[in-house]
Amino acid sequence: MSSNALEGVVQLGKLVIHIAENGHSYELDCEEYTLVEAVQKFLESVCGIPFNDQLLLCLDMKLDSQRPLSTYKLPSSEREVFLFNKARMRSNSPSPQLEQCDIIDIPDPPAPSSSHNPHPLDDASDPALKALPSYERQFRYHFQWGDAIYSRTSAKIEMCERLLQEQKVQERALEIARGNLDYFYRIVLQNYSDFMKCYSQQHRQHNSLLVNFGRDVEKLRAIRLHPSLQTSSRKCLLDFVKEENLRKTVEDCSSSHRQFENKVSEFKQEFGDLKHNTENLFSGKASFLVKDLELTIKEHQQFINEQKSIVQALSKDVNTVKKLVDDCISSKLSSSLRPHDAVSALGPMYDSHEKNYLPRMQECDRAISNLLNFCRDKKNEMNNFVHNYMQKIAYIQFSIKDVRYKFSVFQEALKRQSDQFEHLKVVRGIGPAYRACLAEVVRRKASMKIYMGKAGQLAEKLAADRDDEVRRREEFLKVHNTFIPRDILASMGLYDTPNPCDVNVSPFDTNLLALDYSDVDRYAPESLVGPSTRSEKHGSPRTSLSMSNEGSLSSEVEGCGVDLPEKYDFQEFIEGSELMEIAGTSKMEVENAKLKAELASKIALLCSMSTELDYGSFDDEKIENMLRNAAEKTSEALHLKDEYGKHLQSMLKMKQMQCESYEKRIKELEQRLSDQYLRGKISADGDESAVSTAKINDNKSDVSGLEEVPHAMEEVSCASSSLKSGVVPDHSKAQEGLGDNMTDSSIMLNPQLDSSMLDLHREKGHLHDREKKDVPLSDVGMALTASNMAVSMSRPTDLLSYETAVQPDLGAKECDSLVVELQNALAEKSSQLENAETKIQELMDDVSKLGRELEIGRKLLDESQMNCAHLENCLHEAREEAQTHLCAADRRASEYSALRISAIKTRGLFERMKNCVLTSGVATFADALRSLAQSLNSETDDDGTVEFRDCIRVLADKVSALSRQRAELLDRHSKIEAVSEKLTKELEEKKELVNTLYMKHQLEKQANKEKISFGRLEVHEIAAFVLKSSGYYEAINRNCPYYYLSSESVALFTDHLPSRPSYIVGQVVHIERRIAKSPAPASQQSEHGRDRVDVLMPEIGSRRLGLSSASASNPYGLPVGCEYFIVTIAMLPDTTIHSPTS
Repeated sequence: MSSNALEGVVQLGKLVIHIAENGHSYELDCEEYTLVEAVQKFLESVCGIPFNDQLLLCLDMKLDSQRPLSTYKLPSSEREVFLFNKARMRSNSPSPQLEQCDIIDIPDPPAPSSSHNPHPLDDASDPALKALPSYERQFRYHFQWGDAIYSRTSAKIEMCERLLQEQKVQERALEIARGNLDYFYRIVLQNYSDFMKCYSQQHRQHNSLLVNFGRDVEKLRAIRLHPSLQTSSRKCLLDFVKEENLRKTVEDCSSSHRQFENKVSEFKQEFGDLKHNTENLFSGKASFLVKDLELTIKEHQQFINEQKSIVQALSKDVNTVKKLVDDCISSKLSSSLRPHDAVSALGPMYDSHEKNYLPRMQECDRAISNLLNFCRDKKNEMNNFVHNYMQKIAYIQFSIKDVRYKFSVFQEALKRQSDQFEHLKVVRGIGPAYRACLAEVVRRKASMKIYMGKAGQLAEKLAADRDDEVRRREEFLKVHNTFIPRDILASMGLYDTPNPCDVNVSPFDTNLLALDYSDVDRYAPESLVGPSTRSEKHGSPRTSLSMSNEGSLSSEVEGCGVDLPEKYDFQEFIEGSELMEIAGTSKMEVENAKLKAELASKIALLCSMSTELDYGSFDDEKIENMLRNAAEKTSEALHLKDEYGKHLQSMLKMKQMQCESYEKRIKELEQRLSDQYLRGKISADGDESAVSTAKINDNKSDVSGLEEVPHAMEEVSCASSSLKSGVVPDHSKAQEGLGDNMTDSSIMLNPQLDSSMLDLHREKGHLHDREKKDVPLSDVGMALTASNMAVSMSRPTDLLSYETAVQPDLGAKECDSLVVELQNALAEKSSQLENAETKIQELMDDVSKLGRELEIGRKLLDESQMNCAHLENCLHEAREEAQTHLCAADRRASEYSALRISAIKTRGLFERMKNCVLTSGVATFADALRSLAQSLNSETDDDGTVEFRDCIRVLADKVSALSRQRAELLDRHSKIEAVSEKLTKELEEKKELVNTLYMKHQLEKQANKEKISFGRLEVHEIAAFVLKSSGYYEAINRNCPYYYLSSESVALFTDHLPSRPSYIVGQVVHIERRIAKSPAPASQQSEHGRDRVDVLMPEIGSRRLGLSSASASNPYGLPVGCEYFIVTIAMLPDTTIHSPTS
């Protein structure tokens, strides 16, 4: 098997092909360009496997019959090719035939005999000498017998090793087939896993839609539309769709869902059977058969070694006895060794041969024979195993192909199921979409406020910049006006001023609904976007920490790679903006607007996520991870809440202690008041009435002053104004002031309470920035409480002190009325104090809430700053990369320009050369090239021009040389043509002469050949035979009769004719001489041999007679003893055979 390659080096090598069904191997000498088809045809002729039933595998590749071996890196000593018979892999194929072990039978040598093999010492007079040849014959017989046994055993052990190698080949073939099957099985297993994953997700989603359809419908029916959106036909969210059509769609979807579930269950069962069969097939291996057989053969190798040693011992004994016999014949025996001693020494050796060596060799031969039977049984077992194994592989491959065909059907069914459930997904997505729209309205309102504020801020900034520019220009003119005339400055245009910039924003979003953040939960509660039944099953209700949990869920969703329809990233809108005062708004309002906008965008994001995402689309493990993360965050938030509750409880205890101290002080004041009242009643005098009247007036005015205190208490958050100015009252000082003179704290903390309390959250951040003047939030609260208590209690204390100093002798009636008034005032102040404490508590709650929101905003700000830094780094890297690319582009542009100039110049030179070539003729072409080279001398001597000019010159020289050669060749050609014509004429004349001579010679030869011999016939002569009346042909001869034509020649000339011709002419090829005899009896015919006759044969022109057997009969009716000849002739060319005329 070879092929001829005209070009390149052909890689030759040996291609080893193993037959899987029986383990036979073939080695072919191939080339890399040999087609696989040629190899298959060779295998068909060698092993009998039809071409169409052959399957060739190399590693995991299938060999295509139309491709060369080089495609698969063959031939190679490192790669083996295995041939599988497709016909044997069918289920109805017959079992393999039993293994046949063809071993050449080596017969045992014949027994020795002195008559067949005489020896010189057989006739010796000494009996000992006569025994030596007998021992030599016996020892030689033993050796030959042992050698025959050893040869048979070696052949058997070689057969065992061959069977072992064939089983190893079959084992490797099974590994190749298993690897090929495993490749396709892994593909279909991966496809099945992907399909089941998609199906399980879709099944959970569709099942959730069907199960929760009633709940979703009721939920949509319960949610009323915003009043401005309601119409006569749309009152609730359910009115967006037609409920009757939905009911019918649910029935169709439910039926389709059940049918598809049943089909998938059947498919799962079918694939389970395939997986079970494949795993069982992979678990079964034939290595145990080969390992046991190989170990057994190694164990039996000792029998071969033992036989080999015995054969060597027998050979040594033969050499010993032969040496003794030779010595006896040559009379070279030593005086110490007599023939009797030699015979006595050979006796034990003979007994050892008969009793030990030969029986042991026979035992070894029987053991190897048993081993051969064992190997044959194992080989038959392996053949059956391979046959069954390959049938299982074929069945599994058919099942895999069937499953792969079904995948496309089920994928299409999945798509149809998804399309069919789209209407139910619309029902699930109406609620989140409606909530997202409301949240988008809130977000747009907040963003509009920020946008308008930024526009005002930009107008103010531009106005300030314009003022700075105007001031700078005036200062410039003021400095240089004294040196340059005004008209020159005016001509230079230095008296112009920048025009003011008006930032006007046209109104937009005027059609938005009048909604606030609270209205989102009112018209579209969070239950519309609630978790699915799986989250309800796990018992994870939404809490106040749902925002953090939803944030973690969004991160999980992004990690899962779910594509959301829109990214509500409001941070891009407010990126880079600082919490500064925007025109017409405070910093707190700006921050609130931003937080509202961000919160609304997150709500819209979660709503859009809920439409694209379902908890059922996650695996159980992912759901558990999300729930675990949510639980951890919830526990952390609850822990922080408990810590803050403990902090509030400690603050409440401190407030209670303060209230108790206030109550004690009030009781002391009441006691002092009662004592003063008793003393004043006893020591009343005549002028007490006037004084009492004045005192009562003063007290009334004081009481009226006390009535103004509630107005001040409404502005109870005055403490932050004192904090802003850096004056923070100490708690101990406040207590002392309260005990000694309450009017001091009242005077100190009364003015400007309201505006500073509104900025308490901002001042908290301001205090955090000032480390040396830091005051804890709890101390601020305590100061506020102390201040409020001082405000509410300052006025009654003044009244009591004034009553004690001025009215010692007050009348009983006036004192009673004063006490009642004071008690009423005290009760009012107590209620005002309680109201103030309630407001303080509410404010503290707001402060804590704003603190949390501030912390969230700070985290978002930090993330934004990190993102900005990352973007700056990316921008810097992009700039550097762009600069590098720019430099490279400039360099390439310069190179391109240089190349373009060079190309233009080269094109110009070639255009000139082209014109030179086209305009000049053949004769003037060299001169034109020289003139072109001379014209290039006057141009710029750059490298390209110089090289081109040199090339033109060289080309001109070569063209001139070629022109001269052409002229010479033309001259020579004309001369040669004349000579050729002359020679042609002479050749034709001689040819005619030769033809004439040849025809004459042929005619003479034909005349010599066609000469008919009429004398004694000889071989190679032409003879004519005439048909006789008796039916045989006789030669025409003058002096030598009785030449008859043989029956074979008659048949040769007459078989193709309708009748026998009257005469036959042919060339003699054989003459047989016979003698006519009388017929002999039948009993004697068997005893006599064949008569010998002379046969005439040609040999270098001589005649040779030979004897041949003759018939005992007389076919031609000649006299007995008469000599006759049987002639065999051959046809002459162009001989016409004439039939007899009618």
